Order: sequence, then structure tokens, then C-alpha cells
Amino acid sequence: MTPKAPRDDFSDADIEVSEPKTYAAGMGGVFHSMEPAILEMGLGRTVKLMTKINQKGGFDCMSCAWPDPSHRKIAEFCENGGKAVTWEATPLKIERAFWKEHSLTSLEDKTEYWLGMQGRIVEPVYKAKDSDHYEPISWDRAFGIVAEHLNGLEHPDQASFYTSGRASNEAAFLYQLFARVLGTNNLPDCSNMCHESTGTAMSYSVGIGKSTIAYDDFGESDLIIIMGQNPGTNHPRMLTALQEAKENGARIVAVNPLPEAGLIGYKDPQRVRGYVGKPTQIADQFLQIRSGGDMALLQAISKRVLAAEAAAPGTVLDHDFIERHCDGFEAFAEHIAQVDEREVEQATGLSQAEIDELADRYLSSDKVIIAWAMGITQQRQGVATIKEIINLLLLRGNIGKPGAGASPIRGHSNVQGDRTMGVWEQMPDSFLDALGAEFGFEPPRAHGVDAVNGIRALDEGRIKVWMGLGGNLLGAISDTNLAESAMRKTELSIQLSTKLNRSHVITGQEALILPVLGRTEVDEQLSGPQYITVEDSVCAVHASHGQIPPISDQVRSEVAIVGGIAHATLGDRYGIDWLGMIDDYDVIREHISHVVPGCESYNEKTRTRDGFVLPNGPRDERRFDTATGKARITVNELEPVVCPPGRLLLQTMRSHDQFNTTIYSLNDRYRGIKKGRSVIFVHPDDLAELGLADGQTVDIFSEWKDQPDRVLRGFRTVAFPTARGCAAAYFPEANVLVPLDSTALESNTPVSKAIVIRLEPSSTPVGVGRPVVV
Repeated sequence: MTPKAPRDDFSDADIEVSEPKTYAAGMGGVFHSMEPAILEMGLGRTVKLMTKINQKGGFDCMSCAWPDPSHRKIAEFCENGGKAVTWEATPLKIERAFWKEHSLTSLEDKTEYWLGMQGRIVEPVYKAKDSDHYEPISWDRAFGIVAEHLNGLEHPDQASFYTSGRASNEAAFLYQLFARVLGTNNLPDCSNMCHESTGTAMSYSVGIGKSTIAYDDFGESDLIIIMGQNPGTNHPRMLTALQEAKENGARIVAVNPLPEAGLIGYKDPQRVRGYVGKPTQIADQFLQIRSGGDMALLQAISKRVLAAEAAAPGTVLDHDFIERHCDGFEAFAEHIAQVDEREVEQATGLSQAEIDELADRYLSSDKVIIAWAMGITQQRQGVATIKEIINLLLLRGNIGKPGAGASPIRGHSNVQGDRTMGVWEQMPDSFLDALGAEFGFEPPRAHGVDAVNGIRALDEGRIKVWMGLGGNLLGAISDTNLAESAMRKTELSIQLSTKLNRSHVITGQEALILPVLGRTEVDEQLSGPQYITVEDSVCAVHASHGQIPPISDQVRSEVAIVGGIAHATLGDRYGIDWLGMIDDYDVIREHISHVVPGCESYNEKTRTRDGFVLPNGPRDERRFDTATGKARITVNELEPVVCPPGRLLLQTMRSHDQFNTTIYSLNDRYRGIKKGRSVIFVHPDDLAELGLADGQTVDIFSEWKDQPDRVLRGFRTVAFPTARGCAAAYFPEANVLVPLDSTALESNTPVSKAIVIRLEPSSTPVGVGRPVVV
């Protein structure tokens, strides 16, 4: 059965709203995963792929970076992982007639959902300077166009090379090598917009910007605190680990502005009771915190820990750990003693009793894990908040022992691996030295642009060529209108993609779309079938093998495209054998083993069924490679988020049927939304105070400093049990409300979790308004 693309006339006016769910997964998870797979791919293709996803010898899920347990289940995937496979492995193709029928102008009003559902891109296409249409071209011509533009630049920094976290380690390594041989460190990536705050804070505090736990630590923990994260939608397989942790005696605390289904209950679809029994209660305590209040909460807990130590000296803090492995404790203790409890209550919206209960849970637990995601990182004080997470863990030695540690949960399948392979605009000199020695050239040393500064550079005309290895920058970045205007100023934009998205519609004067193999597809090169490697959230590296034939003989692997562009642009400069690396990925992995720390004998290690785990100083040996050689307990000044009267604090978020900017359907069943996305979730008491009604159509205005208001028109209000004074809407639609200049301190991550907004009654029909600046 061949799937059909969605019809053009679908309107959010059809939105249906029902009560939100109180548990995740169960039969619904199975049905909503397998029904679209069978309908769109057929039974045989579905069975072949679903029995190989996340299996040893199979392929790694292209969705989130949740780690795999050592013992795999028969179905080692979640609902959204199944949807990701279906979305990629659909047999639906974009035929040549599509490019003739649809001009770029006609595609501008299409949604991300509609664009993604048109099918796979199966041949290179090119938009000429004076054309409003893409047209198919040959690979040689495509590579020639890129090479001509890159070689014609006045300076290499006039090019920028963006990367998505779905790229493999091999492709990422080759990509950053190409950029640096060309002469630039302009290597922004999707991490700039999500976990950059994590890397900045943890690198400073503990010497590594990655998780300090292993997968099995969840099963050994006494207490798991989940902050700013919705595992039921964004990392559903995490719920199984949390269920198993509870069965081993752990307690779980959820800190979040919204009561998400996966934080309330879970029905494990791989157990009989997941269908007939009651849901497992996930959160033993739910702290419904006000947006932006997490740092205040953490400081209040640390204050109570120090007070408990003062009341019973020598029995609460891990003095030996602090003395041997930490610095900064005295200044921290003096600072925390001054925390104002009234300010904490105002910032968090929590009662003293709720905060005391969490403090008691922490004090009674010997092994504590704190996990977080973008609800923390995308705050103005995201870096300082994560430093406070580390502070709290360090006080009782909760780093570097089984069942304890810091656990940032990455939302992209290989975003952590991309960074390990050198995709970062400010890689350290040690990496650049090794790269230069391996390939016989002097890498550029000046830091490049990140995602936000890359948009500024585009807008100012400083970047002429922009290339994207996967992803959808214009859908993901803040300040949508400014970003799109900036992209139109480039001379050439290039996308390596499987399917259409917004970044293919809003282009440079010239544009290329280069179709790539999916992770599900067999990658055949001159030396035979190839495998690729990825790194998950706990630093485990393993192989991924495609399983089905490519959708077209014109699609190429990421490695083949990047290497082909590099060869066309640079030739044999420095004697680098780009074509040899395309022919046999072992050659790339051998280079990786010489350049990337912890990746020695990379070919041998990645050929084992379990792969290997990268070394991690804090986790493995309580070694902290910071400037002081110790873990740094830090002093951070609290700056509460100010929300004027009559305003709300908006956070952007995913729907359930969504992976980053990829929309699988227009439903969000866990929150009770069906057939649309133009909604804003507001507490019913806040709606009443604002003089608005549930179901009313409103315009959403964001207010930031002295800049003009940004507005989304025609959104339906949904009365929802959010934290008081807070609201939520879906991204990428709501990204237009986030000013480009509104970024987290130190990390420059867009602040998408505390946007000051006002709501006004609207005459615009729901779902037909375009985002504008007024």
C-alpha cells in the first residue's frame, strides 16, 4: 500500500480538545506506533525494521540519544522511535513532477507537517539564482556548484557548516575536517540550541560536558530527580529504566511546570500488566515549579543540606570527598546561607513544605541522580542552574560512585557524538593539534560562529555559503522571521537531507538539496557494505548497520556527499584522500583513533557487539579535568525572572507526535489535543484573571526589552493545569516569539523557556495567521 501525502486544505480550525492522559505508553503506545508503520511501510518492511532497531548488529534509532541496556528486549524501541523509522523508511517518493508543480513561493505557506509528509527526496535538486523552482541535476554538477562557490569566497569564514545530531560519527569527523582544511571553525550545530548550557556548566564544574553516569546507575540509585524534562514524549524508553529503578527501591521526584503523562504513570508495553494492570506511579513527588524557578529551588535544597550538617556536624556532608576532590566550598556555604526563603517561594511558586520534602528525600538518599533536559538548558540562567545541580550533587559525594551522578538527557541521536568528533566552533587546541598532525595542515584557531551568531552573520552579509548536514536550522532557531530573512541573503544554501522541511523552502539566492541515505538503509561503497557509529547519552559508542535497500540509486550517504564535496573543492590539497575515505569508512575510523581522545583502536572497538564506552574522568576515577584540577563548587547569583502584571511566562515544547521540528501527526494525545497545533496551554485561573475563556481565539505577543513585539495570530486557548502564571505552546511554531538576542548567559542558547507574553482576543481564525513582527 502506497501512503498518500496529507491534503493541502487541512486547517487547525478542526482542533479537538479532550482531557489529558494520566499515564504513558500501554496499548495506546503500541497501536500508535505500529498502525502507521504497517499502513505506510507494509507488514514485511515493518517487521524487518522494528526487530532490528537498537539491536546488537542492527541500526541505531535516529530519534533520541537514550542509551541501550546491555540486555536488549525483542522490541527495543519506543512509540516515537517507531514513528521515526516509519517517517524515514516510507516508500513514498518526491517525483520530478513535484518540483515543476510547486514553486518555492507556493511552498512558503505549507506547514512542517505537510512538507515532511511529501516523501523522500530521491535525487539532487538545484534552485538557480533567478528561479523560483528546484530542478533535478547530476551529482557532478551539484558538487561543482558547491566547489565553485566555496573556492570563490574572499575568506573561508564566509562559509558556515551546520550539523544535525543525526549525523554519524564518521560523517561528522569528515565534515569538521573539511571545514577546517578549508580554513574555518564556523561549525554551529543543534547542540547550540539545546544542551550548550550543559556543556558550558559541566566543563567548568567537573571538567567534562557529558553525563557522569552509566545506564546501570539508574537501577542502583536511591533517588532520581528529573528536572525540566518530559520522558513520556521525548525519551519514552527512559520510563522503563525509571520503572526498574522503582522496583529496586528508588524514589523519583519530578520538577516541571506541566504535569506530563509520563511523569505521572507508565504502562510498560512489554509486560502483561502494561495492558491489564494499573499504571506504575512514576513520580513519588511532583513539584510544579514556575518557569525559571529551578535555580532558586536548587539553592534552597543546598541551604537545607548545609543546615542539616550544622545541626549534626560530620554526619551529612561527604567531607572526605569535598576535601580531596572539590574546591570553592567555603565561599559557596557562605553564599547559600544568605538565600532568601521568600524570594525562593516567589521564584518557584512552591511552598516551604514541598521544598522541605524534597530536601528530606535528598538527605535520606545515599545515591542520587539528577537528570535534566531543555527545560533547564533553555533558561536565561541555564548555565548557573546546571552549576547548582552539580553543587548539590557534590555536597554528598554524588558523583563518581554507583547509582549517582549528573545525567543530561540528550534529545538527538548522535548530538553528543558529533561534538566528540570535533563539530564545535571552539574545539580546544589539543584537538586541533592532533587533527593538524594527522592530516599535515595547520587548522584555524579563531573560534567560529555558533547557531545564533551564525544567523547574525548571515543577516549582516558576512556568510555567503551556508551548508546543513541534516537538520532544519530555520525550524529550530529562535526569531523565525529574522532567521528566514537572513538566510535569503546568502549566495548559496545547501541541505543534506532525507525529506523536505522549512530550511528547503527559505533559501539563499541559489540552493541545493542533496538527498542522503537514511540510517535504515544499506550503505554500499566500493569496499562493500559500510557501518557507521554513534555515541549515546552515557558516552557509549556502538555500530549501526542499515537493513533495507536505498529508496533510490541516486541517494548517497552523508560520508559520500561530504567527501565528494571536499574532493571537488580541495582536490588533493595536503594529500588528503577524500575518495579513499568514501570507499572504506575504516579509513575514517583509523584517523579518528589517532585524533579523538578515548577512541584509540576505534575500528576494533566498534566491531564488538557491545561497542565501547568512552573514558569519563568524573565517573571512572573521580578525576576532574578543570582549571583547578578539582570539581568546582560554584557561587551563582540568582536573578529571578520578572513577569509584569497581566503577562505570562511562555515555554515552547514538543507535542507527543513530534521529534524536534519533525511533525509525525497533528495530534498530542497525552495532552488531549487532536487535529491541530495552534494552541496555547494556560491555567484556567490565569485565563479568568485575564478575562479570557477556554477555547477563545487569541493573538500571542512576546515582549522583550525595547524591541517591537512579536506576535502569533489565531491561537486557541486550552485550559490546562500548568503552573500558575505560566503558559506553553509548541515549537517550531512559537519560535517566532523568542528574540534572537534573548539567550542564556555564557552558552548563548536561545531562551525558549521563559518568554514574557501577553494574550489579546483575536479576530484571526485559528491556525491561518502567519507570525509577524508589529
